[in-house]
Amino acid sequence: MTQSLTPPIRSQHIWSATPTPFTETFQIDLESVARMVKHHLRLGVDGLFLAGTCGEGPWMPNGAKQELINEVRAHADGRLGLAVQVTDNSAARVLEQIAALEGVDYVVVAQPYLAMNATPASLGRFYQDILDLSPIPVCYYERGRASVVSVPDDVLTAVLLHKNLKMVKDSSGDPVRRELLLKAKGLRPDISLLIGDEFRCVDYLTAGYDGVMFGGAVLNARYVMEMMAHLSRNDLTSAKAIERKMTDMLYAIYGGPSISCWMHGLKTMLVRMGIFKTTSSYLDYPLTDECSSAIDLVLATDREFLLPA
Repeated sequence: MTQSLTPPIRSQHIWSATPTPFTETFQIDLESVARMVKHHLRLGVDGLFLAGTCGEGPWMPNGAKQELINEVRAHADGRLGLAVQVTDNSAARVLEQIAALEGVDYVVVAQPYLAMNATPASLGRFYQDILDLSPIPVCYYERGRASVVSVPDDVLTAVLLHKNLKMVKDSSGDPVRRELLLKAKGLRPDISLLIGDEFRCVDYLTAGYDGVMFGGAVLNARYVMEMMAHLSRNDLTSAKAIERKMTDMLYAIYGGPSISCWMHGLKTMLVRMGIFKTTSSYLDYPLTDECSSAIDLVLATDREFLLPA
């Protein structure tokens, strides 16, 4: 039976950290970008996070980032917020990237990929310089244990209280860090506090997070909207049921809890949905026969969520 979905809500808090479509020679696939933007508009998301981890920004040439931004802007025509990743190993390199950007609403800065002799003082200066000098509002991306650099609580608190910090993406999965972020949100209610962990959505929304910034939002945005609609009616049971459905969908595409097929599975689904033309990726994830079959099954059973009318 086809499920009737809740109409999209302009929540200001559903962002897609979208994958990037490439040609077989790793150029930006312009035709697929147009379809990707149209698909996100159909889903009803509020913004796109470009060239993040899921967008393969750390691996693509810097010039390709601006080409991607320009193409997305042309097709979004002001209907989507745009953020772009500028994470690097020094404030000077981050600021150099920011200075070269045009047409984005936010820049996203995570922990440095490599920080030699990282101390609370040096990390504090790193973020302070970026926040003080960036002409574009900043989103802080907390990657938790996925990062080799841990930002001390007092340094993070200073980041969160800076007037140029406007959004946070929290992918840490760390309850202690979550409480620190919620405390800062109490002092800075203007910050958008977004979940980056796609497998703990309900817990974070009920704790007080504003919304999501998911790498899988190109697929799961409508699941999240359904969750939010149930939570707005205090229907926790239905919200958790949708979350379980979304988790099953993601594990099927990504290759189970180990996420063994991750990027290849995600791009394969987008190819079969008619949005991407290739599965080309800088990240050499495999695609097992089991994952391929699971993708076909999900597309058949969850089509109303994946491709809403």
